[in-house]
Amino acid sequence: MSRNPAGRKTPSVLTKANKADRNRRIAIQVGVAAVLVGLVAAIGISIALKNSDDDGTGPVPSIAAPSNAAGVTGTVTDSGAVRIGKPEAKVTVRVVADLQCPACKAFEAANEQTLSQAVNSGTAAVEYNIISFLDKASTNQYSSRAANASYCVAQADPSKYQTWIATMFERQPAEGGAGLTDDQLIEIAKSVGYTDEVASCITDKTYAKFVTSTTQQAFDSGVDSTPTVYVNNEKINPANLAQAITAASGQ
Repeated sequence: MSRNPAGRKTPSVLTKANKADRNRRIAIQVGVAAVLVGLVAAIGISIALKNSDDDGTGPVPSIAAPSNAAGVTGTVTDSGAVRIGKPEAKVTVRVVADLQCPACKAFEAANEQTLSQAVNSGTAAVEYNIISFLDKASTNQYSSRAANASYCVAQADPSKYQTWIATMFERQPAEGGAGLTDDQLIEIAKSVGYTDEVASCITDKTYAKFVTSTTQQAFDSGVDSTPTVYVNNEKINPANLAQAITAASGQ
């Protein structure tokens, strides 16, 4: 230290330089830390968004259409099934099926009238749990695309849904080849009374992730084949559907 004319101590040039250098180092360290914090935050957000995209169920379908003249309406259940029926129905039939499954086609052919009458009479509501595990049975992921289309038409108008299901099984493509195209799925929807509003939902595969999620949920619940049929949560032999509905309704 030197003394100024007034007798006060003044820092030497070297001390001033050291202090300035120390301040610069602190400033640099603070700046680097801020950059690192921002980088870590950005990485965290990126990972979170990726996980959300990979693990999420995507858009969840809902049915806002009112009931038809007979009082039949629709909802989407927690298991991802499309529930068709009247609110007062005391019996619930749940059908787990893949639209590419030949055994499911046979079940629908044998029970279409039984299910339709049960819904329209108010005896039972039917929950169509359409899953997709047979993509390998076609060359264009027909199972998943058809399951997606199931939600597209159900939310547009549930009163036409059972007719659509029956038509889809009638038009079921053979296993091992190309499944129906998106244009053909749209054409089938129109043939039973749906409008062009379902087209973009089908071609955009709006509910593809939801289909994947509900398919896994069905397997996790114990489903190991299709069709799997439940009446009031009791698994039954699909061949005994009519008798099981009658017994459950007390008729």
